[in-house]
Amino acid sequence: MTLTEDARALLASGPVCDACLGRPVADRSFGLTNAERGRALRTTVALADDEDFEPVDPLDCWVCEGYCGTFDAVADTVVAALEGIDFETYQVGTRVPPLVEENDRLLREDAGFDVEAGEPLKREFNREVGRRVGARTGAAFEVERPDVLAVIDLEAFDPFEVLEVLEAVNESESESAGEGESEESESASASTGDASAPVTSHAVDLQVNPAFVYGRYRKLERDIPQTEWPCRECGGDGVQLGDQGEEPCEYCGGSGYLYDESVEQFVRPHVVEAMDGESGTFHGAGREDVDALMLGTGRPFVLEVKRPRIRSPDPAALEAAVNEAAGGSVEVEGLRLATYEMVERVKEHDASKRYRAQVAFDEPVDRTTFDAALEALDGTTLEQYTPERVDHRRASLTRERTVHAIEGDLLEPTRAEVSVHGEGGLYIKELISGDNGRTEPSLAGLLEVGAEVTALDVIAVEGEDEPFERDEFFREPSSA
Repeated sequence: MTLTEDARALLASGPVCDACLGRPVADRSFGLTNAERGRALRTTVALADDEDFEPVDPLDCWVCEGYCGTFDAVADTVVAALEGIDFETYQVGTRVPPLVEENDRLLREDAGFDVEAGEPLKREFNREVGRRVGARTGAAFEVERPDVLAVIDLEAFDPFEVLEVLEAVNESESESAGEGESEESESASASTGDASAPVTSHAVDLQVNPAFVYGRYRKLERDIPQTEWPCRECGGDGVQLGDQGEEPCEYCGGSGYLYDESVEQFVRPHVVEAMDGESGTFHGAGREDVDALMLGTGRPFVLEVKRPRIRSPDPAALEAAVNEAAGGSVEVEGLRLATYEMVERVKEHDASKRYRAQVAFDEPVDRTTFDAALEALDGTTLEQYTPERVDHRRASLTRERTVHAIEGDLLEPTRAEVSVHGEGGLYIKELISGDNGRTEPSLAGLLEVGAEVTALDVIAVEGEDEPFERDEFFREPSSA
């Protein structure tokens, strides 16, 4: 069939608005809206048949049942829902009533079209409302991971009521323009103006996606965990069941935590507050032992903020606030606004680490034997079975890890300082002690004396093959 015959077949199904008429041929003539396509089809048929041009109001359309006349009103409601939220990218989704979807399919069937011809109403609604939201907010449309997602539920409002209100508003405005700005016309406009965006807010489900701040932290005091450490005895509740009912947990003193402070507790509240978010989650590039210091260039981390209303805090001011509150226990530096992908980068990127360990020997060790043991470990790949100290929370298996470099200084016959550059996941304490044969080879095994790490410092955490920090994982602060 010709395009004119196609148009006649669509029009023969009943009263169809321009948008619904144009939607089955949405794959033709790029750059037009479906309403423009539909109007062109209607005009072509009227000219070919030499009949009066008779447009169909969406109120009378049997396909969309009025919804195609509500694009502006819905966009108004979406923009209102976004008020006070800082965002640069957005996306719009639509839930279409099943009966309207069925009408859309029947239109094509009745006219002899493929049922998937053109595009569905859902896609048109997403685009038409979306471009209006973009024009009114200045934000950019983003498919993969927008800052905000507005999902429109068309069943949550009556399109006929919306269109009737809008029609009343338009008539009032026309009368006001015709009569001049009289007090009567101003009053009439005011009486209907409150309904200029009559789509209920319940029709918009607004999803605000998390925002992310990247940085590095140094831990300058021992016995501070990276993240909150709930008490195992009370499950973090701070209470236990005693003879007299609930009592403060003796194990944690009623706090619910084994440690009063953590790196997370120093960082998270300030970032969440600065971004006016609901909550935050701390993601670190591995973690050091509770009794180890994190020095040097620090350990990479990302703080994920849920439902932020502000996405562009001042990183320098935020950094200063965290460091002041931590009082020298923890320091952060290099805070930057990051992307979602930075979370995976921090958690999964292959990293090597440098350590400094203070070591005590059970028996005196001579320098020649000590140097020979270090030389044997330098550059070797060793096998480490899950250490006894973590086997309650790690899978029991043997891991191969490489010692990139190791050197040391025998300070006394029973005391040494050892520096290690190791592959990520290398257990340093077990490299020294041997962990009762679970790590082979080890410094203790090569020396044939007992050895223990008495103090451990992490000096650097760096990418194995490339840095953690790459430009594509960061966002520039908003100019707003």
